[in-house]
Amino acid sequence: MIESRNRRDEEGAPRPSIEESLPVMSLQVDAEPETSTSSLSRALSLLDAFSVESPEFSIRELSRRSGVPRSTTHRLVDELIKWGALERGADGVRLGVKLFELGSRAPTQTTLREATTASLHALSEVCKLTANLAVRDGDRIVYLDKITSPALRVPHSRFGGRGYLHATALGKAILAYSSTEIVDDLLRDPLPRIAARTIVDPDRLRAEFATIRRTGVAYDVEESRTGLFCVSAPILDRRGQPLAALSVTGATAFAQAEKYAPAVLATARAVSRRLAANAAR
Repeated sequence: MIESRNRRDEEGAPRPSIEESLPVMSLQVDAEPETSTSSLSRALSLLDAFSVESPEFSIRELSRRSGVPRSTTHRLVDELIKWGALERGADGVRLGVKLFELGSRAPTQTTLREATTASLHALSEVCKLTANLAVRDGDRIVYLDKITSPALRVPHSRFGGRGYLHATALGKAILAYSSTEIVDDLLRDPLPRIAARTIVDPDRLRAEFATIRRTGVAYDVEESRTGLFCVSAPILDRRGQPLAALSVTGATAFAQAEKYAPAVLATARAVSRRLAANAAR
């Protein structure tokens, strides 16, 4: 024992313990998940840079718009092209068909579209106006379907397009039946004015939501686009929570827009009942 102790003293400081070496090992193990998350986040940033107004980018411009370093953009673009999320165009890269295929598999969207397509066609035919279907996504609506009337082109709404909740009849129909938390969160910050008649005052919007709950119908008269009106009603689940909203869009004054409210409301209620019946099976 004395001989062993003397040898350890001669060799200098004792070796580090197992516990002392663990932090280094832990750092090495944790590094890989962080890198993976970063790569995924950057790939999504690249995809999110595309829009209707900017459907195609060079690698340089895509890097600038997304904030992803150019070398990383090159690498991720190659991987996204192989998977099908991006494809090469005449002037750069654009979103690929694979994303459309993936989006069409979303169960909520598919169920809603299947339940409303025939009703939207009928509504458009009866009113002779463009009919729309939309859901909430954050502070926006996303158009899931659009039945275009030959009598009026409505260029600002399209399948997969977006609009502001507070500036559209579709959005207000959804908000009127949404939770207090969702409404408070939206109205907490200043709202953008999309057109000259967009309502951005929180108190006016809350009062309008109360009216929508009483009548079942929401209106947008030149609030999202000058010269156009929209009449909308919510599609509700069995608990009265909004799943989506449908609408018709035309180019008339509010007094004329009101005559379409009964047809819109009846269609939304019929779709709500159909979805509730399907969910009960």
